[in-house]
Amino acid sequence: MAFYENVFLARQDIAGNQVDALADQFTAVITENGGQVTKREYWGLRNVAYRIRKNRKAHYVLLNIDAPSAAVVEMERTMRINEDVLRHLTVRVDALEEGPSAMMQSKGRDDRERPRRDFGDRGDRGDRGDRGDRGDRGDRGERPDRSERAEPAPAPAAADAGGEA
Repeated sequence: MAFYENVFLARQDIAGNQVDALADQFTAVITENGGQVTKREYWGLRNVAYRIRKNRKAHYVLLNIDAPSAAVVEMERTMRINEDVLRHLTVRVDALEEGPSAMMQSKGRDDRERPRRDFGDRGDRGDRGDRGDRGDRGDRGERPDRSERAEPAPAPAAADAGGEA
């Protein structure tokens, strides 16, 4: 049997228990055709990138499947028939992931807990960095007083053309 990952999007106006019922229905189709669903994750009600059938949000569900291809084809046919399923995508993979998916790992992480990115050789120069092109403006980038500025060069005098008519 082959390994598959399936993600389907359900309409935003159905309840969470209806989404579970949909996932149970698709799991039953897989088991009836000789396969098994090894992992099922509900990713929650999330925004979609663009409107799909007048829906701006959708319930996302991931299914990890170990089944023959005929079972997956039947499950996809059932998904196409069901009007509560907006989109679905099934991908064949070499091995199924153990533990929570990347979506579930990022869901529990707070912005303050994210590690800072390493920006190479910048070191600890702050957000703006020290480019060294500030001239005599000091460390904080202030402008010098007007008295310290150089006077602009005078405009070249126009050459007389000799005889004007």
